[in-house]
Amino acid sequence: MSKPKVLFMCVHNSARSQMAEALLRELAPDRFEVFSAGFEPTAVDPLAIEAMAERGIDISAAHAKSLSEYLGKVHFGYVITVCERAQQQCPKTFPGMGIRLHWAFDDPAAVAGDHQERLAAYREVRDQIEVRIREWLAAHDVPHESVGASAP
Repeated sequence: MSKPKVLFMCVHNSARSQMAEALLRELAPDRFEVFSAGFEPTAVDPLAIEAMAERGIDISAAHAKSLSEYLGKVHFGYVITVCERAQQQCPKTFPGMGIRLHWAFDDPAAVAGDHQERLAAYREVRDQIEVRIREWLAAHDVPHESVGASAP
């Protein structure tokens, strides 16, 4: 039996959706195939890479992907939007879509300040995403493993 596929979507596929993809892959590797995409993909944000590395999860080789790579080609059991714009832009009729969920997280890229202040915003969003994924997994009785050490 194949594993259900989960797609995390955000507008740029640069931070929130990338972190969610990596966290779910880490927490439930035997239960899901995990993907992420955006409507206007850019590049993976270096601060997202840094925040994930603090948890021992390397996303440095990840790349932003367009939703068009999957439309009509892959059946997703779950499509989860992680930002308001993605939720608004997500097609109401998505070929191959199963259950559509929306988990809103603030955009850490919108935070101004020095490196440490901006990184703190990415850490906060990363941690919020992890909590939401753990709650979702627990609600579905999906066994999960522990992610690396806590962030400073």
